[in-house]
Amino acid sequence: MNKNNYIKIKIKKKNFKQESSENILSEINKYFDENELFLKKNNDNDILIYLNSFDINKFESFFNEKPEYFQVIKQKINKNKSYGIDNGKKIYIDYNKERKVKNRKKKETARGKYYYAKDNNFKKQNNKLTEEKINQIVCADSLEYLKTIPDNSIDLIFTSPPYNFGLDYEATDDSIKWQQYLDQLFAIFDECIRVLKYGGRFAVNIQPLFSDYIPLHHIVGKYFIDKKMIWKTEILWEKNNYNCKYTAWGSWKSPSSPYFKYTWEFVEVYCKGDIKKTGKKENIDITADEFKEWVYSKWSIAPERNMKEYDHPAMFPEELARRILKLFSYQEDIILDPFGGVGTVAAVAKKENRKYISIDISEEYTKKARERVKKVPKQLKLNLE
Repeated sequence: MNKNNYIKIKIKKKNFKQESSENILSEINKYFDENELFLKKNNDNDILIYLNSFDINKFESFFNEKPEYFQVIKQKINKNKSYGIDNGKKIYIDYNKERKVKNRKKKETARGKYYYAKDNNFKKQNNKLTEEKINQIVCADSLEYLKTIPDNSIDLIFTSPPYNFGLDYEATDDSIKWQQYLDQLFAIFDECIRVLKYGGRFAVNIQPLFSDYIPLHHIVGKYFIDKKMIWKTEILWEKNNYNCKYTAWGSWKSPSSPYFKYTWEFVEVYCKGDIKKTGKKENIDITADEFKEWVYSKWSIAPERNMKEYDHPAMFPEELARRILKLFSYQEDIILDPFGGVGTVAAVAKKENRKYISIDISEEYTKKARERVKKVPKQLKLNLE
């Protein structure tokens, strides 16, 4: 048996009684040809399912006649969505081989990947930040304070700028002319790019304003491309807030001007100079399970539930920040949030053994951020080696 000709699915032994598992193996291996699928046990008595391809009608007919304890196998197989269908068969191996690219690396080079960022003039020499700047929650105009931070000294920037949707921020006018908003935002982003290390990452949580027909994620994306930053990924943050209210329906039951509802926001991630970020292996703290789940760039995370507690109209949840920090930075890296609000990024940075700088113009938000972060206990360094 060549195991490369199968995909493998494991079911823990706790899902079966000993006698039922033996019966399942015997019945399935007798009914299906080994070239279709077969079952075996590992040393821990878990059941391993090996899938190649099978006739769908044959599969359904078999399980429809079997007792309940067989259905765990069927359900587990049906949960796997990576397959093709050809002539009534589910095919799990090489079902998309016609789409595989030969000589991929050579062709990538020929096409010129991230060609738009090749002629950047970023300095490669990174600099250390002085201790008095680190682990600070600062009440200041972000544009002015960023000018006091040296070039190439920040590892990761994660932020969510004011939306300009008309929300009631404590010290920010959230309903100014769009061009004025973008000019102010990009002036701050210019400074952020300057202070970001070569190889550092810039992640921005952004949301388009459908009512104004402003595709803000695209406008921000064009800004980064024009600045020669390398696009790393776009994460779809699915908030699942289906109960949100909409008062503008556009045209009801008409193609005249339908108004679209949305339950998601975007996180756009860009790199400065290089898509790879250097760091010490012992400072990696993302687990295998976290990595496998989070590199699928649609994240289902509930919205922040404590906005009333902090009296802030637009907080993102700590889980969103935790994933960004663990995917794109190492322990002991310096994390910057130039729109720090009530300190979500700073609090998560401290919890995940990162250093932080959080800047916000609001005295009230800064006070709450300091109180919040002060309550976070100092974390021990996590070593996954």
